[in-house]
Amino acid sequence: QVQLVESGGGLVQAGGSLRLSCAASGRTFSMWAMGWFRQAPGKEREFVARISRSGATTYYADSVKGRFTISRDNAKNTVYLQMNSLNPEDTAVYSCAADSSLVLPTISSQIDYWGRGTQVTVSS
Repeated sequence: QVQLVESGGGLVQAGGSLRLSCAASGRTFSMWAMGWFRQAPGKEREFVARISRSGATTYYADSVKGRFTISRDNAKNTVYLQMNSLNPEDTAVYSCAADSSLVLPTISSQIDYWGRGTQVTVSS
C-alpha cells in the first residue's frame, strides 16, 4: 500500500511554468511505477506522463510531449512533473498515480493508488 500527496499546483499565466511534486509513503517507493493524470472540468481523467520504477524510462501523452518532464527521486520518495509553456488547455486537477505493475497503465481504471490531486489553473 502507498499514500500519495501532491503539491505545487496554483494559478499561472499562459506560457508560464509550474512544478508538481508527489510525496509517497508506505511500501518501498522504488517498487512502484509512477505517473500523473489530469481531469479538466466536464472531461474524463486523462493520462499525462509515467515513469518507470528506476526512473530510466518515461512516456508522455502527445498533448504534453516536449513541454512536460516527469522525474523521480527514490531517495526522497517523490515524483515530479515539471510543466513548461503552459496554456489554458492544461487547466485541470492533476493527480499522482502509483501502480504495482512494471509499467504504469495509461487507463485510469487500472491504477492501483491515487493522490487527492492538486489544481492547476492557466490563465490566458
